[in-house]
Amino acid sequence: MQLSLAQLELKVLFEISRIIGQALDLDRALEAVLAILNESMAMQRATVTLLDEETGVLNIRASHGLSETERRRGIYRTDEGVTGRIFQTAEPFYVPDISKEPLFLNKTLSRPRDRSGIAFVGVPILVQGQPVGVLTVDRLFGDEVGPDEDVRFLTIVAQLIGQFISLNRQVQAREDALRRRARLLELEMKERYNNFFIVGQSEAMHELQKLISRVAPSKASVLLLGESGTGKTLVARVIHNLSERANTPFVKINCAALPENLLESELFGHEKGAFTGAGTLKRGRVEEAHGGTIFLDEVGELPLTLQAKLLRFLQDKEFERLGGTVTRQVDVRIIAATNADLAGLVERGRFREDLYYRLNVFPIKIPPLRERRQDIPLLLEHFVDKFSREYARRVALEAEAQAALVAYDWPGNVREMENLIERLAIMCEGGSISLRHLPHPTCPLRGNGESAAGPANHNLEELVRRELLAALERSHWVQSRAARELGITLRQLNYRLDKFGLAEMVRTNRQKISALGRT
Repeated sequence: MQLSLAQLELKVLFEISRIIGQALDLDRALEAVLAILNESMAMQRATVTLLDEETGVLNIRASHGLSETERRRGIYRTDEGVTGRIFQTAEPFYVPDISKEPLFLNKTLSRPRDRSGIAFVGVPILVQGQPVGVLTVDRLFGDEVGPDEDVRFLTIVAQLIGQFISLNRQVQAREDALRRRARLLELEMKERYNNFFIVGQSEAMHELQKLISRVAPSKASVLLLGESGTGKTLVARVIHNLSERANTPFVKINCAALPENLLESELFGHEKGAFTGAGTLKRGRVEEAHGGTIFLDEVGELPLTLQAKLLRFLQDKEFERLGGTVTRQVDVRIIAATNADLAGLVERGRFREDLYYRLNVFPIKIPPLRERRQDIPLLLEHFVDKFSREYARRVALEAEAQAALVAYDWPGNVREMENLIERLAIMCEGGSISLRHLPHPTCPLRGNGESAAGPANHNLEELVRRELLAALERSHWVQSRAARELGITLRQLNYRLDKFGLAEMVRTNRQKISALGRT
């Protein structure tokens, strides 16, 4: 049974609407639209010409009935020919006979030499009321149907194409934004990673870097050991980013931050109705980490009941959600961290021995700051520069203040130093951090009620003298190296050597080292 014109149009529009799912692949979607028009209405030489925002010209993006060579010829300025006129005016254009229309350029050379009698229709493609391209065809219907019907129907089709383009652009913009965000995060991570090691020139930090480089490409579980503030979370991220899982989730959970009943749900998830308040299904962090890495911070605080479930998960990568019966499997890498003595906890029965051995496949000890004093001046300089930039003011440490900070044990490690320098950068007046700005006990010489002219000043000078000697010894009595380590100029160092009567000692030790080198 032959369809009426209205039925035919409705059928075509329905088929076009069904391919909206292909809009993410715009070229494929446009080719499909033109194919439907050809199959249903036997049209010829249809094109979708879109504006190239980079070049500012109109290019044929999709076609039906044109060869690849003919299609490549279809390039128009926005003020050129029938296509340019339709784009500029955002109005349809009907050509009853292309052989008599001077605006018709036939750039594609796809029509026969004798073009007389061929009618042509073009309509604008609009997105949010602005022209983005042109839909053109040789006339769809015969003489029994007026050109107005061609224009009306093609305008509807162009509206659908405009929706495809709009959807494609929205998705593309979202993907571009996500890529930019991922790139920024990658750059931030690289900067933090580089800073972590650039400002750590001690032997302990070089050894740490070697261990990270060795274990990162493997699948082994890693146990990070170290005091609070040493950078365990950052090391875990570095290991993840240097592994094959770099583009997969990095999920972290603090085992000491939640009570036992909530921690199990946080780790493994729960089914709806598993407990009072569980109104909806919740996926656990291990599911979120599928394909990536899960970082268990403060794992020594894990309750014994959960330790058994974690052990099973480590062995088989299987688990059940709280209140569920379905066994689920995930592929994750485990990195755990603790500032506790896990071996001691095992002896006291507070940590499962089998779990300890499962986690302790590749232990990495992150040294506390007091065990890598060589890095302290570099870290101080790094954080002073960092907060000078952040607060747009030049901040500097006076020599006495720096000496006191170098001598300090830093029980809170790098985190404590970063927080202290930020606070000092905010609080100090004139941008110069002096001894009086340092809080007790960072500078134990303060807060004891002694005047600057009293014993405290004498102790401070002795402290500076000891630090000078220590730096010189570490630098093999090379003054320029010692000055760099202390964060002062060579001139300032020589002034202090003269002040404390150390110049002769330096010369003597340099001569001894030179003599040993000659022998």
